[in-house]
Amino acid sequence: MRVPLSWLREYVDLPATETGRDVQAKLVSVGLEVETVEQTGAGLKGPLVVGQVLTIEELEGFKKPIRFCTVDVGTANGTGAPQEIVCGARNFSVGDKVVVVLPGAVLPGDFAIAARKTYGKTSHGMICSTDELGMGDTSGHAGAGILVLPPEYEPGTDAIELLELVDEVLDIAVTPDRGYCLSMRGVARELAIAYGLPLRDPALLDVPPPNAHGYPVKVSDPIGCGNFTARTVTGLRPEARSPIWMQRRLQKAGMRTVSLAVDITNYVMLELGQPLHAYDRTRVAGAIGVRRAEQGEKLTTLDGTKRVLDAQDLVITDDRGPIGLAGVMGGADTEIADTAEGAGTTEVVIEAAHFDPIAIARTARRHKLSSEASKRFERGVDPQAAAAAAQRTVDLLVLLAGGTAEAGVTEITAPSAPRSIAMPANHPDRVAGVAYGRETVVRRLQQVGCDVYGQDELIVTVPSWRPDLAEPNDLAEEVIRLEGYENLPSTLPTPPSGRGLTDRQRLYRRVGRALAGSGYVEALSYPFIGDTVLDQLGLEKDDARRRTVTLVNPLSDEEPALRTTLLPGLLGALRRNDGRGSHDLALFETGLVFRPTGEETKAVRLPVDRRPTDEEIAGLDAALPRQPRHAAVVLAGAREQAGWWGKGRPAGWADAVEAARTIAAEAGVEVTVRADRHAPWHPGRCAALYVTVAGEETLFGHAGELHPRVVKELHLPERTCAMEVELDVLEQAVDGALQAPRISTFPVATQDVALVVASGVPADAVEKALREGAGDLLESLRLFDVFTGEQIGEGNKSLAYALRFRAPDRTLTVEEASAARDTAVALAAERTGAVLRGA
Repeated sequence: MRVPLSWLREYVDLPATETGRDVQAKLVSVGLEVETVEQTGAGLKGPLVVGQVLTIEELEGFKKPIRFCTVDVGTANGTGAPQEIVCGARNFSVGDKVVVVLPGAVLPGDFAIAARKTYGKTSHGMICSTDELGMGDTSGHAGAGILVLPPEYEPGTDAIELLELVDEVLDIAVTPDRGYCLSMRGVARELAIAYGLPLRDPALLDVPPPNAHGYPVKVSDPIGCGNFTARTVTGLRPEARSPIWMQRRLQKAGMRTVSLAVDITNYVMLELGQPLHAYDRTRVAGAIGVRRAEQGEKLTTLDGTKRVLDAQDLVITDDRGPIGLAGVMGGADTEIADTAEGAGTTEVVIEAAHFDPIAIARTARRHKLSSEASKRFERGVDPQAAAAAAQRTVDLLVLLAGGTAEAGVTEITAPSAPRSIAMPANHPDRVAGVAYGRETVVRRLQQVGCDVYGQDELIVTVPSWRPDLAEPNDLAEEVIRLEGYENLPSTLPTPPSGRGLTDRQRLYRRVGRALAGSGYVEALSYPFIGDTVLDQLGLEKDDARRRTVTLVNPLSDEEPALRTTLLPGLLGALRRNDGRGSHDLALFETGLVFRPTGEETKAVRLPVDRRPTDEEIAGLDAALPRQPRHAAVVLAGAREQAGWWGKGRPAGWADAVEAARTIAAEAGVEVTVRADRHAPWHPGRCAALYVTVAGEETLFGHAGELHPRVVKELHLPERTCAMEVELDVLEQAVDGALQAPRISTFPVATQDVALVVASGVPADAVEKALREGAGDLLESLRLFDVFTGEQIGEGNKSLAYALRFRAPDRTLTVEEASAARDTAVALAAERTGAVLRGA
């Protein structure tokens, strides 16, 4: 909501010395988010005056049209003689009133004006466009948007004051619960409270009572439309235009001017917060109605779009059918006609209604049509302001367009009673931890428009413009914010003993820290996917990852389902970063995936008047898909950088496998690695990862290099690698509390062995045999070399291991370490056929 300070001063007598920054601070203190204060006309210095074009001479011989003009500027130039000005714009004629800046003036942007010779003539000033005046560029190119003024202004009139060029505009981010602040009336009320000044409420108008002579209206849905006021004005001058003061206020508030009738409805909406709509009465056939649309009905809205209506849409109708989307946008059939289209509109019917916020919000989202009206209705509009808004609109049409207000007044109102809330007088004290006292509580509630009765137990009747006040805590918040959040004491809560993170939460955090410590960068992605990316990953039709949960209202039609794997989001992040110049990438993510089982039940709608029972909550849980937590990494480019220290190393499938080992190490679990074929990985460079759960090996995840076809489809760097594991399985594999490692003060004994095995023997099997054979003295085992060649025979490979032995209570002798090594080698030979190289 953009709020001109000059407009605010009409309703609150602010001290003349108060600036926009001062007002911003006051509004922030009462809880409004004032994001910026814009200085319009900053640096502007006169003389800037109204001028009348006397003559225009077309200058020839130049690449673009140039005109030499004489302009009457009254006595503003000190002589009264016509001012000679060179101008390239062509949207004005002899006799037009324009804005002229004279030598010595400074326009916004520190643009100093002086007499200068150009195109063979001397130009003593400039005829100004809206863009040059800081009013916004209304033209398609520079210089074409010369501002032509109405003829009633005399030459020499000060244009700075006339056009209200110098002002301050506050840009307020209105939260959904403060919809009344989407109006000058609402913001002025908050400002009056902040300064302790009286408010001149613009809604306090003399409104005639409804009678039987008004325009016929029929409301078929009183729940969707609780109030409908209709007024009629005839005899409008089609040529009438919005006065400059109204145009300028609309422009500062961020709205464009259209025509007088439309501008007035927009102006009153900004002023009072009540959206209005004006219908050309000659285009309305019969009575105006309000009802729900019939499924499949069509309506062409004012933006020229033909829309297919839903049965839940609330529509305005006449005898022909829908003529507007209620509370969102009017229809093209009853649009106010401008003089450019012919005779123009001379009779209008004014609509001021109150619509159900939820119905309007859903209609706006359903049709992807957010308007200024819908923004207000969906946040809550004062239902008591409709009659005043209609009267204000009628008054302005009569004043500015020479119209005549018909005596008929239509007002259809559904029965309703004021909302009252019972609250202990000390409730705000207990919420804030501050002793406000009853008098302060009552005073603050009355300032926001509440009627308060009672002593220890208060009965508070909330004002019609505050639908967000529904319970005692809402009232307490009003007292607290007006007394100042900054005055609340700062106290640290004392947590009860025995609370904290669960074992599962601690494990997840350790996993994230371990991956970050290994050089991976966390990348969080949206949990939405589509069939296209599953095709690109090469998943088979019967792959479980293709069974997805589809959203009813997805953010994007291309990604309507919840993810079943973390890889699409991570690979998308890797692709974007690689495309923007970051080629050495290592990313990770932990998060939920969604795996429907097909056994989900239909969710039931829970009651709102009580807490759901355990059975009802269990029923909701049964309707949810399985949501395991996964961890995934993707790598591309260099894993180790090259430099003066030596050669670098590209990321490979082994790094993806090592990331899984890093994750498992945080749970104290060993990972078994086996070759596998599993999309989207390369069939020859894919590892299946297993952990032991309850004595049985359980699939934990997969790692390796992605299939070249997947890399091509997703436009990824060559040899991109990935790993994805299920953390819930890892949690099940944890056997008790994680044990801290034993630290011995005795020296280590290192023994190296090189074993020759058949090429098809997994290194993991050899490692397991060595660990078991070495016994308790083995501290660690590391594969540091793999060799193939003629020296060891075709079809064989050599695996070189470093074994570290250490005893907790003594220094090992060479004989003890050698005996442990020989036992390990013997068991490896028995199980895998390994032969000690060189033996």
